[in-house]
Amino acid sequence: MTETMAPAHRIRVGVDGKKIPEAAARGPLATIDHADELGMDGLFFRSVLDMSPTLDAGVLRELRQRADDLDLYLETGLGKVNPYANPEAPELRAIGDGDILWGFRRMMEASAAIGCRELWVATANFKGSFFGRLAYDRFRTDVDWADQLAATEKFLKRLAPIALDLGIHMNLETHEEVTSFELVRLVEAVGPDTTGIVFDTSNVLQRMEHPVFSARRVAPYVRQTHLKDAYVAHEEGGLAHQLRPYGGGLVDFAELLPVIVAANPRINVTIEPPQPYADKAPARRPRVIEAFDPEFLAGHPDLGVEELAAYLDMVHAYEQRIRSGEVPDWRSYLTRPYEYDEAVDTIRTGARMARSIIADAGYPLHTAVEEAAGAGR
Repeated sequence: MTETMAPAHRIRVGVDGKKIPEAAARGPLATIDHADELGMDGLFFRSVLDMSPTLDAGVLRELRQRADDLDLYLETGLGKVNPYANPEAPELRAIGDGDILWGFRRMMEASAAIGCRELWVATANFKGSFFGRLAYDRFRTDVDWADQLAATEKFLKRLAPIALDLGIHMNLETHEEVTSFELVRLVEAVGPDTTGIVFDTSNVLQRMEHPVFSARRVAPYVRQTHLKDAYVAHEEGGLAHQLRPYGGGLVDFAELLPVIVAANPRINVTIEPPQPYADKAPARRPRVIEAFDPEFLAGHPDLGVEELAAYLDMVHAYEQRIRSGEVPDWRSYLTRPYEYDEAVDTIRTGARMARSIIADAGYPLHTAVEEAAGAGR
């Protein structure tokens, strides 16, 4: 009797459901259609409340069915799990009629009911109206970051039995304010049976972590992804950080992506593009990483000399590309158009590059690079 081999899982490359152009104007259902038109293999809605603010079961089933009909993956999330940050997201309390724990339970049950069991969460918020380290909750002066992490761990442990019962993973993003070292410790403290990591490839740069070093650190726990690129170069006050289209920044996806895929060959790979200016006005100045400030450096005790040296070497190589004119500096970049057509090109180019890297690493794709290119995708 011949044993039948199960077909190998094919990796899908999709797009962020909030950052895809015209997402707010189109709404979730039409955005699913839009993603399919652009040749994506799926969507990642940041929160289930983005799919239905009231958790309407009929609406959520309709979205799930539409994604299934188009053979697209559908991923979503919950919200911020840092109790010190939750007051800035009143919808989390409102959906539980005043009870945040009940609100999270409702969101988790609604997500599980449509087969979404890998759920995004994050630790805090970025305040773009402030400058330097004070834009990050890591450097709040009313509560220490260590206390915020302890409160986050405690809340996740309250949610863990619900997640375990529903077969859910709450996946912490490598968000702007938290280090990958801290996320690994959180996952190990709460338990990898209910928690994981969403690897955002650009956010780690703001913590002065080298993306490849970070990838190796978090790879065993990564269950969702945000592929994002960025400009980083010396500027007054430290280092300037500005989002760039996939391939236009300094993230080495060719080295990074195979690390993540090797650790989880069933993962979905999601492009998170910069939003077109019609959807979100661009920041008129870059974020500043106060890389050489003693207080900033003291706030990153896990960062080692080897990684810091590799990070600065990466920045130096990128600055050579800026000086040569290959890459525009942050000021001239803001003078260039970035609207619907440019955003769509960013998504398609990013998907094509990601698929090529994954294929070259020997992993089967849901949509072949050649097929996507041939379809005008």
